[in-house]
Amino acid sequence: MLRRAWGPTKGSVVMLNKLLPKNEHVLERALRIGAGLVLLSLVFVGPKTLWGLVGVVPLLTGLLGSCPLYTLLGASTCPRPPAK
Repeated sequence: MLRRAWGPTKGSVVMLNKLLPKNEHVLERALRIGAGLVLLSLVFVGPKTLWGLVGVVPLLTGLLGSCPLYTLLGASTCPRPPAK
């Protein structure tokens, strides 16, 4: 059997899911992306301050769907699967 030389392997996908588990609700992700874009716009429009670079954090966590702080605290805003 030939192995692919490119793309994610099963082990790397498992590791990625452990490092960056999906722990944000869709609405929260949208709000984070919006807030990140607004904060980043402060670098180019308005006060033109580098404090707008703080917007990179909510933008990246919103795009990834994973918040490192939530992972450390064991929190999640994703809906729970229905109980059986």
